[in-house]
Amino acid sequence: MLRFVVGKIVMAALVALTVSIISFSLLHLSGDPAVAMAGENANDAAIQAIRETYGFDRPLIVQYGDWLFSALRGDFGESYYFRMPVTQIIADRLQITMLLGLLSITFALVLSIPLGVAAALRPNSLVDRAALFVSVVGQAIPSFWFGLILIVVFAIDLRLLPASGAKSWTGFVLPTIVLGYYATPAIMRLTRTGMLDVLSADYVRTARAKGLPARKVIFKHALRNAIIPVVSLAAVQMGFMLGGSVVVESVFALHGAGYLAWESISRNDLPTMQALVLIFSMFYIAFTVLADILNAWLDPRLRVA
Repeated sequence: MLRFVVGKIVMAALVALTVSIISFSLLHLSGDPAVAMAGENANDAAIQAIRETYGFDRPLIVQYGDWLFSALRGDFGESYYFRMPVTQIIADRLQITMLLGLLSITFALVLSIPLGVAAALRPNSLVDRAALFVSVVGQAIPSFWFGLILIVVFAIDLRLLPASGAKSWTGFVLPTIVLGYYATPAIMRLTRTGMLDVLSADYVRTARAKGLPARKVIFKHALRNAIIPVVSLAAVQMGFMLGGSVVVESVFALHGAGYLAWESISRNDLPTMQALVLIFSMFYIAFTVLADILNAWLDPRLRVA
């Protein structure tokens, strides 16, 4: 198991390095950052002065090396727009995004796994069709439109929940539902498919033939094996939630890291964009590695795969 974990960590480090190289190159090759900072009406002298001030006139590989060594020390430079250390800005904003992501994935798992299990236990029944309806609706509704509908109903008409802000826990209820419902269809379908395959396996039929209680057969024998791909998918969805929460945070005025990403893009804040891309990628990689380790613990056969 230790060898498996070490191998996964080494692979994750190589993936993170590759992502940092690609993202840094694309951000710099997408346009001249000096021109973007100076503005469209700036003269050549002003643009050249910005290049020399921020080091944009140096070779790209030199710029990347300096940025990488600084990033490894936790120093992402200073924001061009906020005039503050990027690390401090992200640390303040990341708490909201992390809390929203954890609440959303919890909501998705609590809703989708029981629905998937119930649908698999009674295929083609009313429960199965209801689960399919939830899945189809979740895929068809855009997140921003769903969020606006919830604001109109629960914040404006019923006045039960706030429409925006993160001053109290109630401000996270609606965005949690929106972001969590986005991940529900995929997790529910995978749970249903996995349970259908496992319930027809020989060891499950043997457990039933021995007279084991139905609850023990379902949760100890069937769900334990059916949940393995769900763990991997949940990790991927968690990474998507952290990186793709910009729409939900914008709709509900939650000034987290997702909203900060939109601000940095719109204001050509290159250091903040680079840091956010790396941090979101690291979260995505970390959750994937943790899912692989958990799956290997659940199923020892995966350790030699």
